[in-house]
Amino acid sequence: MTDEPVTLDISDGIATVTLARPKALNALSQPMMTALARRIDALEARSDVRAVILTGTGRAFSAGGDLIEFERALRADKNTLLTYLRDNQDILQRVEDIPVPVIAAINGFAVAGGLELLLCCDIVVAAEGARIGDGHAQYGIVPAGGATVRLRERLSPSHAAQLFYTAGLLDAGTLMDWGLVNDVVPPATLMEKARGIAREIAGRSPEAIGHIKTLIGGGAGAPGRAERVRAELDRFALHVDGKDLAKGLEAFRTKQPAQF
Repeated sequence: MTDEPVTLDISDGIATVTLARPKALNALSQPMMTALARRIDALEARSDVRAVILTGTGRAFSAGGDLIEFERALRADKNTLLTYLRDNQDILQRVEDIPVPVIAAINGFAVAGGLELLLCCDIVVAAEGARIGDGHAQYGIVPAGGATVRLRERLSPSHAAQLFYTAGLLDAGTLMDWGLVNDVVPPATLMEKARGIAREIAGRSPEAIGHIKTLIGGGAGAPGRAERVRAELDRFALHVDGKDLAKGLEAFRTKQPAQF
């Protein structure tokens, strides 16, 4: 048993990174994001890793950002919150920039920041019953982890718009039909499926796969893409001066429906 919010296991060239705050539905708190960054440091120091599996424990892959922390940061200072979001955005970019293929094994809910983390992965397999969505608008929040760029790269504009504007959650099967999820399997076989894909990757040329990932991925180096991701923070800075963010965070804290 460990108190680490993110764990790392490496075996036979396959790294498994696990979000381990199940009681908090793996909410992406500052300690969890810092721990995730440390795990990426460890991966970057290894030359033997051929594939990475990213998953969660308990009922959720990740329920998104820690909105209690959001509200605390907002009350302290607008710039405190924006710095927090910028740091998180940079860590998510580091996940996308891992030089080997990253497989998301979606064990449960993946919402808002959880969706943004999923979108940084190359391949997505999900357990039956997993539900995925953006969710930001439910609590008056503008996405700030790259979703407005990455989701539009994965889905049609109308499908992405539905997820953003309704803030609803969809089942993994629907999102497989839409092209976001590669495969949906029974929960008991989720990790077996992810490891099977990872083993296939591990048996291929790592140099070729590294070049292919650079060519087919968006990545920070794509023309104009980094600027579009950063533009989310510019919009968030404007949004903080409105009324809806404070209303949404209070609704989350008090467990009441937000009234906008």
